[in-house]
Amino acid sequence: MCRNTVIFALLSIACLILLLLDICSGSVFVFPWQLHDNEIVARLLWNLRVPKALTAILAGAALSVSGLMMQTLFRNPLAGPYILGVSSGAGLGVAIATMCGTMLAVQVVSFSIVAAAIIGSTLVLLLVLAIAKKVSSNVSLLIVGMMLGSIAGALVNLIQNFSNPDALKLFVVWTLGSLDNVGWTELRILFPVLAIGGVLCLFLLKPLNGLLLGENYAQGLGVNVNRTRLMIVLATGLLAGGVTAWCGPIAFIGVAVPHIARGILRTSNHRLTMPMAALIGANILLCCDVLASLFTYPLPISTMSALFGAPIIIWIIVRGKS
Repeated sequence: MCRNTVIFALLSIACLILLLLDICSGSVFVFPWQLHDNEIVARLLWNLRVPKALTAILAGAALSVSGLMMQTLFRNPLAGPYILGVSSGAGLGVAIATMCGTMLAVQVVSFSIVAAAIIGSTLVLLLVLAIAKKVSSNVSLLIVGMMLGSIAGALVNLIQNFSNPDALKLFVVWTLGSLDNVGWTELRILFPVLAIGGVLCLFLLKPLNGLLLGENYAQGLGVNVNRTRLMIVLATGLLAGGVTAWCGPIAFIGVAVPHIARGILRTSNHRLTMPMAALIGANILLCCDVLASLFTYPLPISTMSALFGAPIIIWIIVRGKS
């Protein structure tokens, strides 16, 4: 049996095991055989833990795939899915909804926070798409994305100075990242958004492989570089923006996982690395969620992902200097 097939099979089995473990884990560990005799516990797991575990799979896969595309587009090993200001735009939208909303005596509910995050990330994405048509250099587009993120961050800081403590606390909680806010209703919206982004990724497999050789070589192979870049930006916005809107910013998964996928497969072929990155990202975020739930007060998911991802990024930098 092919080595890669064995790896995919093992990771798929690990994903199923972690899925079951994540569903059973929480403030109270529930064994599967206890569900038959306790309808209340079964309903609790179905309505709360199952959607959270499925969200971990979707979010981990989406962030990893978008990070892989960003690293290929910018030819930068430290590029991530939030590099185009998608996260900052979502944060600005949430800041306006939570802090400005309370100042205007507007009742803020969880769905309005999600809507604000989607609007914020979408506006930034549309601005990036408009600029991408005018800018021919990926490096320039990278700088534009970082500057847009800085502007959004500055506006968030400005809003914080005039907000009340309760609104500020609500915003800070969102920035920590959480999978707990996603139920079946939210999943019915999140899944189609990520599915559209995933379909776009399938059409980008061949152009992404062409970009590995450089833009000039890619054009020689018949790749429309400008159209490919726009599709990558759009797909990243859907994947990373969708996850950020419902779960908040989740750090380092999109930066670290693509390196793991390439290292395991020993290739940069996106036909292999993209599904591998999605599978590894799902496994890692499930594992982070399981570990976060072991504490008396569950840790934010972004905290666990940072503890995982930051050492890998340090290793990448150190290896690059050696």
